Amino acid sequence: MSADNKIAELLTELHQLIKQTQEERSRSEHNLLNIQKTHERMQTENKTSPYYRTKLRGLYTTAKADAEAECSILRHALDKIAEIKSLLEERRIAAKMAGVYSDSDPPRKTMRRGVLMTLLQQSAMTLPLWIGKPGESPPPLCGATPASGDYVAKQGDKVAARVKAVDGDEQWILAEVVSYNHSTNKYEVDDIDEEGKERHTLSRRRIIPLPQWKANPETDPEALFSKDQLVLALYPQTTCFYRALIHTPPHRPQDDYSVLFEDTSYADGYSPPLNVAQRYVVACKENKKK
Repeated sequence: MSADNKIAELLTELHQLIKQTQEERSRSEHNLLNIQKTHERMQTENKTSPYYRTKLRGLYTTAKADAEAECSILRHALDKIAEIKSLLEERRIAAKMAGVYSDSDPPRKTMRRGVLMTLLQQSAMTLPLWIGKPGESPPPLCGATPASGDYVAKQGDKVAARVKAVDGDEQWILAEVVSYNHSTNKYEVDDIDEEGKERHTLSRRRIIPLPQWKANPETDPEALFSKDQLVLALYPQTTCFYRALIHTPPHRPQDDYSVLFEDTSYADGYSPPLNVAQRYVVACKENKKK
């Protein structure tokens, strides 16, 4: 089956799952309304009889089962979305290798700056939120959780890469993985800002994989960088990572980090707070100040 046909099939399945979700929600809303009415009657009569206790126990048991059923469908839908995104990425990489580009994803060297910045913003916004089951810990590459020691980034993955600039200095740039050589333990990556023009061969220690999931501050705060922690963050409207301190971690799933970039032009050595998406904040490998 071709990638296009598979994507169409998955979209049909996703549509059905969304319909099932709405049906489950409508059914659960009726039960929740019964719970509310039962509590109102109890307040009116100002007593909690065995009858009401038994009735509420049954209603809450049903509500829990309804919620679990809806949750199961939503997780199945999220799996379908992840599969669709993976197929789209595979198709994009195959087209790139063949030198074929679409209007929505032109080669970087011909792309206007504003278009590239918009694509990076969209990539950050669509990064999936990790939603674990009760008691389940966030996986590697969720928020601030680092990759496992033997992790190898896949072709097409976005990473922070430490490269030599034209002036000889080293800097961290946003790059895309082209390949990984297991015999030499080295990556080939493209500068995201000059795709196909600036290709670098780098050791694993010069590569930091970007998060693959956003961490939910409300359920998994331990998977986020904490206040005053030293990080590398993508400077707004650029494709370069710079050292920064976490000023304020996200409070809600859709929030960005507020960071203070190292900047000697300010008296205290740091810029005013700037917002950076979770996708573009990684642990700093450089502990000492330059």
